[in-house]
Amino acid sequence: VQLVESGGGLVQPGGSLRLSCAASGFTFSIYVMNWYRQAPGKERELVVTIFSAGGSTNYADSVKGRFTISRDNAKGTVYLQMNSLKPEDTAMYYCNVRFRGNDYWGQGTQVTVSS
Repeated sequence: VQLVESGGGLVQPGGSLRLSCAASGFTFSIYVMNWYRQAPGKERELVVTIFSAGGSTNYADSVKGRFTISRDNAKGTVYLQMNSLKPEDTAMYYCNVRFRGNDYWGQGTQVTVSS
């Protein structure tokens, strides 16, 4: 299993970023995918989940209405569109899948929201 995130960067408050996570090594289309984030000195937190069947989603309250997760099963990629970014969104963002009982993580992509 391999997960590779990209798309992070420095953005001003109110700006937008689109993160991508390219997955390989498993049948992507049938697995639940997650985005987590971890800010310095804080625990890693679940941001959003996208389910395989039907693509239903579940967002943390802190990002509802601002972030949108999507997946392209043909490309084996999950995306996170982040709008109206706030300084408190600053964190390392990680893609995650639980495959055969084990959690797999990408290397993370840094998002910094600052003026």
